[in-house]
Amino acid sequence: MNASTNAVERYLVPTRLVQALAALGDGGSVTVLAGGTDLMPQSHAGRLRPARTLLNIRRVPGLDAIEVNAGALRLGALITMDTLLTHALVREHAPLLALAADHFASDQIRNVATLGGNLCNASPAGDTLTPLLALDAEVGLASLDGDGSVRTRWLPVDGFFTGPGRTQREARELVTALRVPLAPRGQVVRFYKTGTRPALDISTISIAFAARRDDAGRLHDVRVALGAVAPTPLRARRTEALLEGAVLDATLAARAAQCAAEEATPIDDVRATAWYRQELVRNMTRRMLDDVSDT
Repeated sequence: MNASTNAVERYLVPTRLVQALAALGDGGSVTVLAGGTDLMPQSHAGRLRPARTLLNIRRVPGLDAIEVNAGALRLGALITMDTLLTHALVREHAPLLALAADHFASDQIRNVATLGGNLCNASPAGDTLTPLLALDAEVGLASLDGDGSVRTRWLPVDGFFTGPGRTQREARELVTALRVPLAPRGQVVRFYKTGTRPALDISTISIAFAARRDDAGRLHDVRVALGAVAPTPLRARRTEALLEGAVLDATLAARAAQCAAEEATPIDDVRATAWYRQELVRNMTRRMLDDVSDT
């Protein structure tokens, strides 16, 4: 055990949600453990120092549930990437998430890594974050009221991220679920990720696209989300506005791809230069939109 893990003085494994929330709300410093596929490598590398209390939420019932309720697909925070890839309800009602999960790490990691953990890690390159943005998802944050009852507030994923590794989640709150509107008739989705390797690498960039296409071929409710090109995953709103209500053709696809590249504000790092990332955004957005127009 290295020095970064020696700070842990208390290890809690609650079996009820109220127990987990009580641990978060007692005023102490708490690190939440779900799958651990981000937490453990960062801890061992010395990039993250766990708090004195380590809270393992894997045994809290209901946090791995998937259900359709009130016109939305409700996804528990502890759903693994493998479940996201294979579950029939996800593939039917949120196929964009299944596409993203297929590009997530290896089989072994997909069996452990959780949707809530990927969200809370808040990496600009998080593989599920751009699809969640493109699908207008909401995140449920639970906490305890003064009388000990559980209160949940729902926030749009769009705006939930405030910076690399930072979100609007308060210290006393636990992400319990995500809510995704059911895929409408005529929905078209695409997901693209590039790295040194197809899945086992952190994204150099990622792009998620979702829109509803009517019988005349016009696009509606267009969403284009970009990852690893800014301090947080972002919606390319000018690109969306350019495509909204339009019928895709080669000229429009080229204009939209250029617009998306201009909305990206990447940096140089060990994985790629800012110039290369912008070129990837332009070329891959063009390729995705050409593919949409051909189908």
